[in-house]
Amino acid sequence: MKRLTTLLCAAQICFAGVANAAPLSISLPPETAALKPSPLPGYKLAQQKCSTCHSADYINFQPPGMTLAQWTAEAGKMQQVYGAPISNEDVSIIGAYLAVTYGSAQSSDADVQAAHSPMGQRAATPATKVDAMALLQNNACLSCHAFDHKVVGPAYHEVAAKYAGDPQAAAKIAASIQHGGAGKWGQIPMPPYTQLNPEDLQTLAAFILAR
Repeated sequence: MKRLTTLLCAAQICFAGVANAAPLSISLPPETAALKPSPLPGYKLAQQKCSTCHSADYINFQPPGMTLAQWTAEAGKMQQVYGAPISNEDVSIIGAYLAVTYGSAQSSDADVQAAHSPMGQRAATPATKVDAMALLQNNACLSCHAFDHKVVGPAYHEVAAKYAGDPQAAAKIAASIQHGGAGKWGQIPMPPYTQLNPEDLQTLAAFILAR
């Protein structure tokens, strides 16, 4: 009985030590995987939207030789099953880039060219004014940022506080959104949003500074 009591006391001391131990901190190695460069418009779109949710290794690990239809279906699955913030047009454009760069398609294929035609039509159409919240939602900004607390990136009110009183604040924030980068708020990189036009960038910058 005495031995049992001794063991129970030792166990209690052990558990107490574990309970009072400092939280375990884990540092992940920096991301090294990258998408293969391409002149196709889907390359920048994939950099911006796919990397929000997963590493480029996810794409590298897919079976080689996948067709345009298969890669487009894969992009569509991200939209429909996992809720990726990409439009039907984005699905076609990203699918074409992936099929040419990682699969069996050629950039000269008629189906690949057709996948890019919506982007050309969009560029030729006069830009319409989009509100800031729609831009945040359509470009997955709220996956990494919140208004009042840190998520992956800083809270918008922190950004506004940092640039308060800076006459170049709007231009600096717009440039950060457009070009992306790392180091200002930590080592996790922010992807570039090069598809946003100057009006969209200024709309987002003004919205963030008003938080």
